[in-house]
Amino acid sequence: PPGPKDQTEMPHRQPENAPGKYYVDDTCVPCHVCVDEAPGLIQYAADEGHVFFARQPVTPEEIRAAENAMKGCPTEAIGNDG
Repeated sequence: PPGPKDQTEMPHRQPENAPGKYYVDDTCVPCHVCVDEAPGLIQYAADEGHVFFARQPVTPEEIRAAENAMKGCPTEAIGNDG
């Protein structure tokens, strides 16, 4: 598995992310995995060049979906500050 990201090249969060602990950063390559896992939470940007958290998860089911999206992300672009 890939190692931790180099601190000198830390990615930046997508500006569209809803405020909260879950986020998508600029290493996103829109592969659709996370949208399949959390369709009500994560959506494509207008240019479809990346995704973002349109809203934060609140129910246990939504939190599980967000965690599954994070685990499935091939570029580790999804994070959780919690």
